[in-house]
Amino acid sequence: MKTTSLGNSALQVSKICLGTMTFGEQNTEAEAHSQLDYALERGVNFIDTAEMYPVMPRGETQGRTEQYIGSWLKKSGRRSDLILATKVAGPSRGMGWIRQGENDLNAANIRAAVETSLQRLQTDYIDLYQLHWPSRNAPIFGQKQFDPALERPCTAIADTLAVLHALVKEGKIRQIGVSNETSWGVSEFIKQAERQDATRIVSIQNAYSLVNRGFEQGLDETCFRENVGLLAYSPLAFGRLSNKYAEDAKAQGRLTLFPPTWSPRYMRPEVIVASKRYAALARAHGMTPAQLALAWCYSRWFVASTIIGATTLAQLKENIDAFDLQLNDELVSGINAIHAEMTNPAQ
Repeated sequence: MKTTSLGNSALQVSKICLGTMTFGEQNTEAEAHSQLDYALERGVNFIDTAEMYPVMPRGETQGRTEQYIGSWLKKSGRRSDLILATKVAGPSRGMGWIRQGENDLNAANIRAAVETSLQRLQTDYIDLYQLHWPSRNAPIFGQKQFDPALERPCTAIADTLAVLHALVKEGKIRQIGVSNETSWGVSEFIKQAERQDATRIVSIQNAYSLVNRGFEQGLDETCFRENVGLLAYSPLAFGRLSNKYAEDAKAQGRLTLFPPTWSPRYMRPEVIVASKRYAALARAHGMTPAQLALAWCYSRWFVASTIIGATTLAQLKENIDAFDLQLNDELVSGINAIHAEMTNPAQ
């Protein structure tokens, strides 16, 4: 397994990251531990989680994912073998059970989130601490355009950065990153770090897949010039790009288990059509649809690490094995031809 540095940090992460948001909902604690064992066996040293996990978010399960990782860390004794990343929830998106919905990214909330994550993870430090989504109004989670009418009070990035820098100095976190961010947000974090002589962000965790290549519309240049690595999430578009839902309307997965309002962008008709076209292209080149989708992300120059999730070891094996697949020029041309006709339907 290849590794890379995140930004200008000393964090050496595997090019594949194990996403864990199924732990505690679709996966039992024993299954979670098996996935962690297998991922490390295959050379994956990068684990991503969040305080709001598992998905579907519910008050009665919130924090369970971190707890499962924590029990594995205690049992395995392999904390030093891992780069462990987690995230603090931003202003409440209907999740009043997390700090009673008072989740703006200020000092009190971030400190409370870090302390509870450390307890659940049974560790003294977090390698990469990320902001799950911005405090401010921003066009994310399927909102295609910025809308000034949605402006709201928020914590300034300068204030958020100040508390994160303090936590780095205290040794509770090593590096920081953002998630579901824009070019403006990345640039503002860099600017404020320079002004405050504070910790610099090293990563951005955004959706990136064959049906959502929005990162290529300016964020790629911003992150290249500022040395911020992309952690690509949802490379299979919530399973849509595996084509399993097209082949079986009752296929088990997030799009059938949870309300469609949770992931409306992956329910769009144009996403379904595009996914079928990419699946046909994959089959024509002797690949499974999932292999094509993952190999695409793995091969992009701006992707520092691709976050994969699975509910079975067989799926996890297929996802990791796809790293060794090569996309020839004809296949890349076919992908780009579909993209030109159906540009970013899941953005």
